[in-house]
Amino acid sequence: MQDIASATLRQRRHALERELPSPQGLLRGSLIERYKRCGKPGCKCATGRGHGPKYYLSLSRSGARPQMDYVPQGALEQVRSALANYQRTRGMLEEICAINRELLRRRERL
Repeated sequence: MQDIASATLRQRRHALERELPSPQGLLRGSLIERYKRCGKPGCKCATGRGHGPKYYLSLSRSGARPQMDYVPQGALEQVRSALANYQRTRGMLEEICAINRELLRRRERL
């Protein structure tokens, strides 16, 4: 980034700010696909893969066990989209922070 003009860095930062998704469309975590066995004797799940797929949102926090929340089939695409938006937003914020650090290193206004 050192070779890029400060004005260009500010333009890129402004473009990233405009592209940031709405916070309402963000969701942090991972989507887990699971197959479960029902426990009924003679059910096909006892010898096969299991019933499913069933989807769960897994959220890990430091010092705590991961939380798992069931995701209904009807909400699956919305959850996938919100997870992707979170990852995209996280990458954009990292780039904005890198631009700000470079401007600060140059002793210029943020």
